[in-house]
Amino acid sequence: MDSVTILIPAAGASLRMRGGDKLTEVVDGEPLLRRAARMAISTGARVIVTLPAGGPHGGPRKRELVGLDVTIAELPDAHEGMAASLRHGAKAAKMSAGMMVYLPDMPDVTAEDLMLLIAAFLAEPNAALRAATEDGLPGHPVMFPRRLFGELGILGGDEGARLVLADEEVSLLPLPGNRAITDLDTPEDWAEWRAAHTRGHSAP
Repeated sequence: MDSVTILIPAAGASLRMRGGDKLTEVVDGEPLLRRAARMAISTGARVIVTLPAGGPHGGPRKRELVGLDVTIAELPDAHEGMAASLRHGAKAAKMSAGMMVYLPDMPDVTAEDLMLLIAAFLAEPNAALRAATEDGLPGHPVMFPRRLFGELGILGGDEGARLVLADEEVSLLPLPGNRAITDLDTPEDWAEWRAAHTRGHSAP
């Protein structure tokens, strides 16, 4: 049995980018989706990336993953939203002790964060676990124990796994700052993040 499978849901339409694709934005010299996949691979876990089967983003995203040791799933039902990715991931991860859902539009999450989450989960593999801000605000990534795969496998719509976690006592793992909740969905989000990132690197 694999210890952990990492699901990177990348089948969304990126509608709020107004024609652009947030997952091909470049961070530290690397397209965001490829960077996320590479960091996930570095943990040693099995990595599954869901992509849209058609539309303008499927092909470019798939090309960003060339040469990486990931399993690519092109979803014909990607239009349903996040649930399509979660359903596929839960079925594909059925022999794993747990599944991490790692949103690829979170550029502040590090490979070390992923490793910390996996280690914490494996210490208590029957409990759901999610990253949080240093102030304790729940965020992402999220770890799901195998016992919840059945519920993930029948989700519908774009609500994600909120309903699955509603009755769970979810453990929180604080990460530095707000990296667990920093996701970039719009051109304005990207401009603000890049400005702050540049200021941080230029500070004495």
